[in-house]
Amino acid sequence: MQPEDRVELRFHAGARSARTHENLSAIRQDGAYLWIAGDETATIERLTSRDGVFDDQRTFHLADFVDMPAGREAEADIEGLARSGDWLWAVGSHSLKRRRVKTGQSPDKARRRLATVVREENRFVLVRLPLRHGEPVREDGPRRAAVLSGHDNLAGMLSVDPHLAPFLHLPGKDNGLDVEGIAVHTDEHGDRLYVGLRGPVLRGWAVLLEISPVPRPRDPSRLHLAEPYRKHFLDLDGLGIRDLCPYGDDLLILTGPSMSLDGPVRVVRWRPSSTGDVVTAGDLELVTELPHGRGDDHPEGLAVLADGRLIVVYDSPSPARRTTEGVYADLIRLD
Repeated sequence: MQPEDRVELRFHAGARSARTHENLSAIRQDGAYLWIAGDETATIERLTSRDGVFDDQRTFHLADFVDMPAGREAEADIEGLARSGDWLWAVGSHSLKRRRVKTGQSPDKARRRLATVVREENRFVLVRLPLRHGEPVREDGPRRAAVLSGHDNLAGMLSVDPHLAPFLHLPGKDNGLDVEGIAVHTDEHGDRLYVGLRGPVLRGWAVLLEISPVPRPRDPSRLHLAEPYRKHFLDLDGLGIRDLCPYGDDLLILTGPSMSLDGPVRVVRWRPSSTGDVVTAGDLELVTELPHGRGDDHPEGLAVLADGRLIVVYDSPSPARRTTEGVYADLIRLD
């Protein structure tokens, strides 16, 4: 199944100068609005559907709503967005970062950079924002913006996990912990949040966490887990999870390599109600193979639009995907 169409996402000059449109990592629709995040800022972006394109970009700094561990400007590496009613969720990668070797560097400098691993605290956040008239706010009556961060962040809660703890000290692109997608399902017990991991991949099995974050009774600006997390192991043919989105009671999972490789990239459908915690390849339905480039056009985010089509956004867009004011996203009709 190939993309049947595409739609232009337009960004203002400041965002284009900051290359936000070249680092898209998450997307979610909310009526006429399209919520988007890039992985090199601490912001979320809102575009509005108008005359066949998404434009009229608005930028919202997470630090205007919650306490960010490293302040307003430090990168949060937002890798997932989810929406439930009048709430918007955003999650950082929770990953360590190994310095990248740059073109033209001396061998000595390249070796030093490859030996340097950095922890950026803004990456270790899970944020829930109340929406009012299509805009995030700090407070809306009894509803408060809240964050899960600090010593009890998602990575911290895995510190004694028998499967995942050994990978917490590895950078994300080295098969270390790397969150790259969230989706929320709401039932009579409240919100259940699915958290997809790009890494680690355990002998070919990807990992998905199921958590129930709620505000702390004594400090509603902070989140904690209402109950222990649950792990799901999925046979994705050796691939990790690159994004998630709800599809009715099911989940669509964007899969791709855990490390810095171009592909393959696929979308599969998982029916959580029909499987246990160990999900074999036979329990998953292949929806589509996605195109990808060589060194560019990496599918990073997906969402189901109101008209039933799947929209996919790309990191490192190729020249053919760029426009004067932004980039093209792909549209795929789901059967």
